Amino acid sequence: MGLHDLPLAERLLVARRGTAYFAQRLAELTDEQLYEPTALSGWSRAHLVAHVGYNAAALCRLLEWAATGIETPMYASPEQRGREIAEGATLSAAALRNLFDHTVARLDEKWRNLPDSAWEAQVRTAQGRTVPVSETAWMRTREVWIHAVDLGNGGRFGDFPDVVLESLLTDITGMWRRKDLGAGLVLTVDGCEPVAVQPDSAPAGKVSGPLAAVVRWAAGRGAVGLGPDIPEPPHWL
Repeated sequence: MGLHDLPLAERLLVARRGTAYFAQRLAELTDEQLYEPTALSGWSRAHLVAHVGYNAAALCRLLEWAATGIETPMYASPEQRGREIAEGATLSAAALRNLFDHTVARLDEKWRNLPDSAWEAQVRTAQGRTVPVSETAWMRTREVWIHAVDLGNGGRFGDFPDVVLESLLTDITGMWRRKDLGAGLVLTVDGCEPVAVQPDSAPAGKVSGPLAAVVRWAAGRGAVGLGPDIPEPPHWL
């Protein structure tokens, strides 16, 4: 079962749990640690916090679009998004923490107050996909859980609910298939049947292990718990 199979209220609950998980990791960091680098090239923890905060603001714009029918893109342009994050990373620690808290509260308020009739309204993501605004639950879930790990102070894929891990793996491998990536790659999650990323290609590489470890690897966050000779994943983020 994936997250999209759950009722909307449960999907929103998983997103809120992820937000709380990110908030816990953030609270454990000192102000000085916010400006230390992460494993994401060129990004400090301040970049991550700014990104997660501005992502919530961008999702609020999609919810406004759904509520009013007036087109409100997530970002004016990819350049605007990048500039926003770069400038956000220069904020003081107090301002960064306030940005996170304020945008989380705004997004939660938008979710709570969106009329039932508007949840299937079609909006457009930053990648150009047209989706129902209910997709914002998954979009936020993905951001907060993964980036809580990227903060690098104790977050683990093993802490994620199984439904999040399963949905991430479906999301990532689906993207690989659409982009013709991962030819010959066979993934095996413990207790499950092997799955070829590109079913029509001859097997050429295998990745097997616990669900959390396979998802961590697929998301480009390392091959911890998967043993030796693990190939690099196709590009995702």
